[in-house]
Amino acid sequence: MRSTGVRARQSPRESPVVADRPIESEYRPARPVDIGRAVSAQRHGRNDPTFFATAPLREGGVVWRASRTPLGVATLALRQSVGGSVRAAAWGPGAEWAIDQLPALCGKLDEADGFDASRHPLVAEWHRRHLDLRIGRTDLVFDALVSAIMEQKVTSMQAFSAWRSVVTWYGERAPGPPPRPLFAPPDIEGWRHVPSWAWHRAGLEPPQSRTIVETARRGPTIVRAASAAVDGEARDRVFISLRGVGIWTSAETRIRAFGDPDAVSVGDYHLAHQVGFALTGHRTDDDGMLELLEPFAGHRQRVIRLIYAGSGLEPRRGPRLHPEDHRDR
Repeated sequence: MRSTGVRARQSPRESPVVADRPIESEYRPARPVDIGRAVSAQRHGRNDPTFFATAPLREGGVVWRASRTPLGVATLALRQSVGGSVRAAAWGPGAEWAIDQLPALCGKLDEADGFDASRHPLVAEWHRRHLDLRIGRTDLVFDALVSAIMEQKVTSMQAFSAWRSVVTWYGERAPGPPPRPLFAPPDIEGWRHVPSWAWHRAGLEPPQSRTIVETARRGPTIVRAASAAVDGEARDRVFISLRGVGIWTSAETRIRAFGDPDAVSVGDYHLAHQVGFALTGHRTDDDGMLELLEPFAGHRQRVIRLIYAGSGLEPRRGPRLHPEDHRDR
């Protein structure tokens, strides 16, 4: 039978992966790092098929993460010791790459040079309480871009559900002995050939699915250009050149893939409200948020992370939005 180039839908129970001996290493941060916070920022919802945690790292838990590295699929397991070092094991063709990437994932490359928390008393207090906050990075540009596109203009619940479905159906079963089956995302060609009916069944709207498929056609070029870009503005130009990708999606990709300490997701449904409430006690809009963050230029994403870490968030006042499900229509 002639191949169509379209991958068949998988079941989590199919093709069990044999756990070969892992590559093991230990990362000893030179300064205190909240490893769990840095790594879990890459999680796409509670049931992310690429991520599983047995318990918080600081409580003796193990974090499992599946990814598609430039050398192939890898499963990475992390456990943090009482002294702060991180024991890591990795399985699969991409295991060596995942181990080499571990310090960056845990925030080693995140430097706070030039950050003056004293410009706002609450930021100074949150910074004092969270000196171990670091922004991690994956350097997996296309996966970060796809996940951000999925989250455009929909609820987190819808986006995470679509990610879970498509990655489980069209991704690759991850190696190693994780407590539950994990899946690495499809490669660029795999994203390109996800059929239209699968996007629909996953609950993703046509504008997002079309953007992902069209982006995959230029995927390798986009990855090279974004990786070679010298700063956030240059990366914005690369990402926004794609039809259907705006400033919010670009910022989210910069944060996830490159750990950009200054990226701000302008256009986010909640972010401006939360920043305004945290720093002034009142909601604001995107322009107001940017004005409030301007004194921290170069580290605006760091301030946002401190707001969330410091629980400076506005209390919920109403029920959660219940999104409509159009998949059976």
